[in-house]
Amino acid sequence: MRIKICGITNPGDACIAEREGASAIGVVMFSLSPRSVTPDLAQAIFDSVGPFTATVAVSHTRSEEELAQILALHPTAIQVSHRFTFRDDLDVRVIRVIRSGDQVPDDCDAIIIDESHGGGKQCDLPHARDLVQRSNVPVILAGGLNAGNVKEAISRVRPYAVDVASGVEVRPGVKDPAKIRAFVKACREE
Repeated sequence: MRIKICGITNPGDACIAEREGASAIGVVMFSLSPRSVTPDLAQAIFDSVGPFTATVAVSHTRSEEELAQILALHPTAIQVSHRFTFRDDLDVRVIRVIRSGDQVPDDCDAIIIDESHGGGKQCDLPHARDLVQRSNVPVILAGGLNAGNVKEAISRVRPYAVDVASGVEVRPGVKDPAKIRAFVKACREE
C-alpha cells in the first residue's frame, strides 16, 4: 500500500516519515491551515527526503500566481481542489481533490477523496469503494484515517494509496513518530 504522510511542516518530520516507510510526503501551501508552510520551507522539506520518496504540494489556492510558485518547487505531484487548467506538457503529476457527490474529473493523474482537508473527518467508505470501481485513474483515500482504522478502510475500499495528516499528529502540524510508525505498520499488514 502506498502511503502519503501529509501536512509536514519541517524537514525532521519529513525524514521520520520517509524512514518509517512513507511513499510520499505532502506539504500544505497557501492555505488557512495550521499546517501551511511558505514556499522556502516547502523547498527545504522536499530537499530533506531522498529521490525515491515522492513530494506532493497540497493547496486549495485559486490563484494562478500562487500555483506558479508551487510549480517552481518542482514537486513530484500537486494536489489541488481548484479546477485549474494545465498544459499537456506540465512536468508534474496532478492529483485532484474531490468530495462525495463531486463529478470525477478526467484531467488528472489521480484523485483523492477528502471530506475534511486534514480535519480528521471520516471518509464515506461505501462511496469511496464505488469510486475506486468506477474511476479511470488511481484513487487515494483520505479523511479520518489512523492506525486503528486504516487496515479496515484499505480492506473495504482497495484504494491506490492512503493519505494521513491529523491521524499521525500530536497537534496540527506536529507529527508523532510512534503514530507514523503504527500507521505504516497497519497499512502494510493489509
